[in-house]
Amino acid sequence: MFVNKVVASEMISLDGYFAGPDGELDWHYVDDEFNAYATELLDAASVLVFGRVTYQLMADFWPSDQAQQVDPETALRMNRLPKVVFSRSMKRAEWAPTEVKSGDLGAEIDRLRQGAVGNVLVLGSGQILSALAELGLVDEYRLLVNPIVLGQGRPLFSGLKSRLPMKLVRTRPFKSGLMGLFYEPDRT
Repeated sequence: MFVNKVVASEMISLDGYFAGPDGELDWHYVDDEFNAYATELLDAASVLVFGRVTYQLMADFWPSDQAQQVDPETALRMNRLPKVVFSRSMKRAEWAPTEVKSGDLGAEIDRLRQGAVGNVLVLGSGQILSALAELGLVDEYRLLVNPIVLGQGRPLFSGLKSRLPMKLVRTRPFKSGLMGLFYEPDRT
């Protein structure tokens, strides 16, 4: 029986940042091989989960003509998949289909997992990811390590109150130097 998982797929630098100090993402290694990975990832998802900041970045890019030209396959999937954005300040979202939620994060993720016919996919959204990790709700962490050191930026995990032991379940090298490290929580 297929069990719906909460999967976090995160681009990070060698020094552990998921965004530059001003939120910049221009250092991500994206090529045809990465786009094929993104297609696989999105095809296994039934819903995308974001925090407000990441959602806004995605909503500004994926419906654009530029996204259609640069990566039409990923754009099709990003625009078609249902999205949930967690925000206390956002009241409505323009990028359809999107639901805005401000309630209990854990309960909402459980609801999404129960109703899903694929994975619940978290992209970016460091604060949401940290909260989900603290609650023990992430089943798989896909860290895509970019061959760059930023020196400063926004750490992927911040504010955690306890350690999160992990076990490596798979690696995926990319020709660009990007390295996929796929982990599951070590709950033993």
